[in-house]
Amino acid sequence: ANRELNEMQGYRGHIQDIDLAIIRGAYVIDSIYLHKVDTNTKKETPFFAAKKIDLSVEWKPLFNGEIVGEMVFQSPMLRFTKDKVEPDDVRKDSTDFKQLLDDLMPLRINRFEANNARIQYIDEHSKPPVDIQLSDAYILALNLRNSYDSADEMLPASLQARANIYDGLLELNVKMNPLAEDPTFDMNAELTKTNLVKMNDFFKAYSKSDVSRGTFGLYTELAAKDGRFEGYVKPLIKDLDVLGAED
Repeated sequence: ANRELNEMQGYRGHIQDIDLAIIRGAYVIDSIYLHKVDTNTKKETPFFAAKKIDLSVEWKPLFNGEIVGEMVFQSPMLRFTKDKVEPDDVRKDSTDFKQLLDDLMPLRINRFEANNARIQYIDEHSKPPVDIQLSDAYILALNLRNSYDSADEMLPASLQARANIYDGLLELNVKMNPLAEDPTFDMNAELTKTNLVKMNDFFKAYSKSDVSRGTFGLYTELAAKDGRFEGYVKPLIKDLDVLGAED
């Protein structure tokens, strides 16, 4: 497995251990990481890591004659990094991350779960450097392959997610049909009481401003069907106090 990870174009990875659970048709990857590699400088940048990944056969669809899989991630981290220069040939020689997940799980994924997840955005070249993140996230997606009967035939799959964003809470609920040719879903989400002061490096780097007080919220409902989208997005900023760079 480690040989395969290190032969990926544009990446270098490592797995600490793999445990087999034959009776339940599963295997567990222990302590995996994946770094992006700049083919010119050979510099490695952390991209993905997880404490454990449990890959197994999902039992419920077996009663419908479907053999599909489920993936459960423990403490995964996904990091997006803004590079100062990224030549076209560096972008072209990177293996698709989704292809990596498909290679790890030989079955079609019907259930996906992530516990204590973290998503980061880092820009080391901005002034000041930016490092913002979504933390303590829980994500659960069910019936992605429509492998068992659902009360909603048009939108058989579901996605639930919640996460912390700087004292704020993000909640997302989606009903969807991932097998439809056009995007087909019904989504509602809300973000409440995010502390803007804790994102000050982001504002200083990209808007040259300094937030001394304020909270941010966002409320949205969106539905898609037959190539049409309907919905709304409502941002809400309270008690905002912003200073310019000259102050």
